[in-house]
Amino acid sequence: MSVTQISPLEALSQVLAEDMGRVNALIRERMASENAPRIPEVTAHLIEAGGKRIRPMMTLAAAQLCGYRGDAHVKLAATVEFIHTATLLHDDVVDESAQRRGRPTANLLWDNKSSVLVGDYLFARAFQLMVEPGNLRALGILSNAAAVIAEGEVLQLTAAQNIATSEDTYMTVIRGKTAALFSAATQVGPVVAGAPEAQVQALFDYGDALGICFQIVDDFLDYGGAGDGLGKNLGDDFRERKLTLPVIRAIAAANAEERAFWERTIGRGEQRDADLAQAMALMARHGTLASTRQTALDWAARARRALDPLPDHPLKAMLADLADFVVERVN
Repeated sequence: MSVTQISPLEALSQVLAEDMGRVNALIRERMASENAPRIPEVTAHLIEAGGKRIRPMMTLAAAQLCGYRGDAHVKLAATVEFIHTATLLHDDVVDESAQRRGRPTANLLWDNKSSVLVGDYLFARAFQLMVEPGNLRALGILSNAAAVIAEGEVLQLTAAQNIATSEDTYMTVIRGKTAALFSAATQVGPVVAGAPEAQVQALFDYGDALGICFQIVDDFLDYGGAGDGLGKNLGDDFRERKLTLPVIRAIAAANAEERAFWERTIGRGEQRDADLAQAMALMARHGTLASTRQTALDWAARARRALDPLPDHPLKAMLADLADFVVERVN
């Protein structure tokens, strides 16, 4: 008789189920609005759409791993999810997205104004929540993350469609728009637990590496996957003229003719039916999907190593397994 093995994310979810239940209850409570019923309507559409809640789980896991006893980690985890949800609402407006997690986006169901303003409301709620534990350092970490996320999004906007964009700029963008919240989520756990500085740094480094890995995997799958069944199709980033790692590396290796192709399709947005296949062929010629896959695996290994200074604990092993789980999709 075969035994179905659950994923590291599901295992973590089961261990943290009680605390996550409290986080979800707090989210529902704080997304309410007596005066503007559209706020909970829009928020519920996204928050209850089946997201994995990986970021708040990381806050809970990091706090428990460092022996925390109390309820501040629940408020901080809810803060992390509110910041994440606010950025998704804003991102869908900026990207003119029509689907997220297999459902129509809020900006499509309502309008751009509602999405932006409800996102603003969630940011405000996040700041209210992060103040409540009374931990000034945790407040600094999360408020700084909110600023870095916005900075990363603006940098991505200014770098978009510029085929001179470098790998360094790409790393700055993904460290801002994705890794900043991962690292803040894991860092506030040991901070609120009063853990030694070595453990605080270890969990920051883990979250940073995992967030970078997470985004690189996502960018790889846009060309190396088969669509995720949740509204993202093969080549969406190409059609949206996003300069992700496989493309940046293909441009860096391009000859004059290939560079002219990238300038036309990404730089000027003059795309034809056969262009995605041509882009894939150029990436294959220069091995940029293979190198991007290896870079993702390297960041996953870095995330695992970052956990070394932490005490032995079942959650430590689960966080290490989570790093492997994130890159499973590229294997």
